[in-house]
Amino acid sequence: MSLSDIGPVVLIGAGKMGLALARGWIAGGLPPDRLVLCDPKPADATVAFAAEHSVRLMEKPEGVLVHVLVLAVKPQMIHEVMAQVAPAVGAQTLVVSIAAGISLAAISTSLGTRRVVRTMPNTPAQVGKGISGAVGLAVTDRDRATTDALLGAAGQVIWFDDESKIDGVTSVSGSGPAYVFYMVEALAQAAEKQGFNPEQAMQLARATIIGAAGLLEAEPDTSASQLRINVTSPKGTTAAALEVLMAEDGLAPLLDRAVTAARLRSEELGKA
Repeated sequence: MSLSDIGPVVLIGAGKMGLALARGWIAGGLPPDRLVLCDPKPADATVAFAAEHSVRLMEKPEGVLVHVLVLAVKPQMIHEVMAQVAPAVGAQTLVVSIAAGISLAAISTSLGTRRVVRTMPNTPAQVGKGISGAVGLAVTDRDRATTDALLGAAGQVIWFDDESKIDGVTSVSGSGPAYVFYMVEALAQAAEKQGFNPEQAMQLARATIIGAAGLLEAEPDTSASQLRINVTSPKGTTAAALEVLMAEDGLAPLLDRAVTAARLRSEELGKA
């Protein structure tokens, strides 16, 4: 299925993630007249996007036929939003939610439909390099194909049969870009302590992460472990650094604690 076969699509919440998805849909071939953006307080970027592509921008989806409803709002707002949009949901509607922690059951109950997909994309969707986890326990093959087309416009898609996996996706790839960005900050700070000025330190850190990511993408059949080994000469400088990073109290247990904390928060949001 292609994006040209889908619609009308109503996107509730046109913030950074919602707008990133919308950009991908239009670029991927979704006809602009089949997309409706709903946001009571749209940012300037959202207003500009809607004007540039002749996409309808509304406060609420009143009087709009909804074949696909995408909920891209914060979990703290989701129940209020679902109460507002429930009248627009009918038998023809597929619901796709990217609200962290909000269960399929909660969405299904609020909107009166079992055709619900729960998913978690990430911010690299803005440049078509995202990855999304998805689960839908009562959806048709066509619903899955529709979801694949929508999420695939922003990057890779992985489907799961166990809904609890989505909390894990949220903590690994959903929040993961922030971990990488913080690593860039930390590497730049370490570089400054080696005598580089802030601009030089950040240039070195950014280019290093971007280059390493490029190698991962360019060599998909080579494991991350092997790529690490390829950089590491026995008893060399990289090996000395890795002794610190791979120690019992090094990077692996720290990331494990961080990912666990994010997952627990995702589960808490679902109970709120």
